[in-house]
Formats: sequence, structure tokens, C-alpha cells
Amino acid sequence: MPTTLTPQRAAWAVATVFFASGFAFASWASRLPAVRDALGFGEAQMGLLLLSAAVGSICALPLSGLVVNRLGAVRTVVIFAVVTAVGFAVTVVAVDLGVVWAVRAGLVVAGIGNGVWDAAMNIEGAAVERKLGRSLMPRLHAAFSLGTVAGAGVGALAAFLQVSYTVHEVAAMVVVVVTVLLAVRYFLPVEAPERVAPSADDLQVDPVAAPSAGRNQLAAWTERRTLLIGIVVLAAALTEGAANDWVSLAVVDGFGVADGMGALGLALFLSAMTGMRLLGTGLLDRFGRVAVLRLSAGLALVGLGVFATVDNLAVAMVGIVLWGAGAALGFPVGMSAASDDPEHAAVRVSVVATIGYSAFFIGPPLIGFLAHLVGYREALLVIAVPLVIGLFVVSAARPLPAADDEPAESTPGSRPGDAATN
Repeated sequence: MPTTLTPQRAAWAVATVFFASGFAFASWASRLPAVRDALGFGEAQMGLLLLSAAVGSICALPLSGLVVNRLGAVRTVVIFAVVTAVGFAVTVVAVDLGVVWAVRAGLVVAGIGNGVWDAAMNIEGAAVERKLGRSLMPRLHAAFSLGTVAGAGVGALAAFLQVSYTVHEVAAMVVVVVTVLLAVRYFLPVEAPERVAPSADDLQVDPVAAPSAGRNQLAAWTERRTLLIGIVVLAAALTEGAANDWVSLAVVDGFGVADGMGALGLALFLSAMTGMRLLGTGLLDRFGRVAVLRLSAGLALVGLGVFATVDNLAVAMVGIVLWGAGAALGFPVGMSAASDDPEHAAVRVSVVATIGYSAFFIGPPLIGFLAHLVGYREALLVIAVPLVIGLFVVSAARPLPAADDEPAESTPGSRPGDAATN
């Protein structure tokens, strides 16, 4: 263990873990065409196959807060990064052997590992953010996005060089585990949590009678503020996930262009999202969470509308950029807001993440069904519904007041106007 642990080093360490998580996911996703060909699956079969990982994540996330509270962030990240790596390795070996049930089982295991790993690294990131006293979460999620770009790039190179997906995936998972093991050595040391007193309006439990120590883990599911933050994250996850799944197809089919233009559309979306996440820390520190979330929802609505309704390809590409910028900050800001009270951060993050990850159940089948009826571009307009709902509840992300009545400016991503209660 390093002798000098500082919030600055911890920030780089957590960013590295986020990068590794993105790299792990994209390493698998980048070889999906080869996996599909090896299994001989059609579109519907691949959709059901990919749902296996979502099943694992959704099953694991409600318990992730308990796991982090019990094991701590370091051990949780390491254990479940290994679970993720083993799951993906089992998956590709099973594909080679043609054992479909084992492929699905491997993806469920990978989903379990990824879900808990995701919650744990977000909890640690929020802790580092509080120590630094400035917004950090958007940059951490930008590191994840950069990891996906790197993983996809390595996967594309491996495919071009005709490296088998099994060799590529196993090697990538070894790199991921080693990277995580090195990075967690610089995580913050475990400390007794500071107390933050939520208002009676924020919690639908009796603030006097509810025990602060040994609090029932299920109580977070009754908290109005936590559930509203979950809705904001759900809208953001649907907005981002729909683009990842359907933008390339929507460009190709909607405008009658080659596959390369579809790939360019997705690249524009990911680049805009990554850039906005890098800029987001400054915006949050200057304007506060609520204003930035409203701006994000507005950009996403405008961009989505332009892409879905304008018949000029160049203008539609501008819409994709606006859409990507608008989709960038909802998830990281929601995680940061769920972690305002260090004592209950793990439980609340698990609730918010569970609600957000449900987007991966709702989005693909809903948009796929609508696309069959009206086309890909028009079907994507359904995402405007959760975006508008999220726009009306973003005030829930205001920072909680500190128990010692310190000014709200001390909370990352806040400004004086954010301190007002709902």
C-alpha cells in the first residue's frame, strides 16, 4: 500500500478503474459480429443473448450497497472486477465450444460483476469528490467513455489482424484485472463517515425515530429524493443507451447511406458525450447541478428532435452531437447526488443505479418494436417522454444540507441557489 494517499492520487486511481470498466465492456462488444457469426444467431436471438448481462446487473445492483458497506470499496472493486473478467472469459470460451447455455451463464456472471463494480466505483468516486471539494464525477464517467473508445479500438485492430475473439478477450480481461489491482492501492483509506442530515421533505421516514446506525437497507426505496434522482438517471440512461444501440442503424436506414456513415454517427455521439463530461465539472462548479441538468435535458431534447425529424443528413449529424452532449451528465450527476450523505451513500447509489440500469430492459425491446412499425429515427422520439419527466424532477438533485449548517457551496456541484429545499 502506498505510504502517501491523497485525494488527488485517489482521483486518478478511480478514473483508472472507470477506464478499465469501459475497456472491459467495449472489448466484448467490439467482437459481437464474430460472436454472432460463430453462434449463427439472428437479430432477435442476439437481442435475447445480450439481455443476459442486463439480467445479471439488475439482480446484483439492489444488493450492491450492502456489499460495499460490508467489504469496502477496494475489496468490492477488486472482487467484482475479477467476476466480470471471468464472466466474459467464460462467455467467449463457451462461444468457441458452441455451448449456448454456458454463453448465457457467462454473460449473467459478467453482468453481476459489472453491476456491483459499477456501484462501488461510483461510491468511491463520490467520496473522492467530497474530499476534493469540487465536481469530479463527470470526468470519471468521461474516463469510462475513453475506456470504451480504447477497448473498441483494440477490438477493431484485433479483428483486422484476425486475432480470435477468445484470445483477444482473455488477454483484455487479464489487462483489466491487473490495472484494477494496481489502481485500488491509491483509493482513499476507510474513514468513519461524516453525518449529513437530510430534511424531512427529502425522506419519507421519520427523521427522529429512524435509526442512523444499522438503518434498514430497504428504507432507501421509500425515500422521495432518492427515487426522484433515480428517475433522472433512468432518463439519462435511456437517452445514452438508445443512441449506443440504434444510432448507427438509424443513420444507415433512415438516410440510405453506407455502414461507414452509421459508424460515424455513433462516433459523433460518443465524442460529444465524452467532451461534455470533461467540460461538465466546470459547469457544475459554476452553475450548480439543477441548472446543468436542465441544460442537459434541453440539449438532448433538441438534438433528438432534429435527428428524428430533419431529412438533411448533415443537419441530422448536428442533432446527434447535441443529443450526445445532452446525454452526458445525467448519470454521473445523479450518482453524485445520491452520495451526498456519506453514511447512506452505498445504499442510495445502489437504488439509483438499479433504477437507471432498468433502462437496459426497457429501451431495446421498446424501440425495436416501434422501429418495426415506424422506422428507427421516428421510434427514437419515444425517448423524449422520460427526458421531459426527468426535466420536471431535476430539483431533487440539489445538495443535501450539512448537519453542521455549513454553506451548500462546500458540496461539489453546488452553488448558493442549489441550497434551497424543495
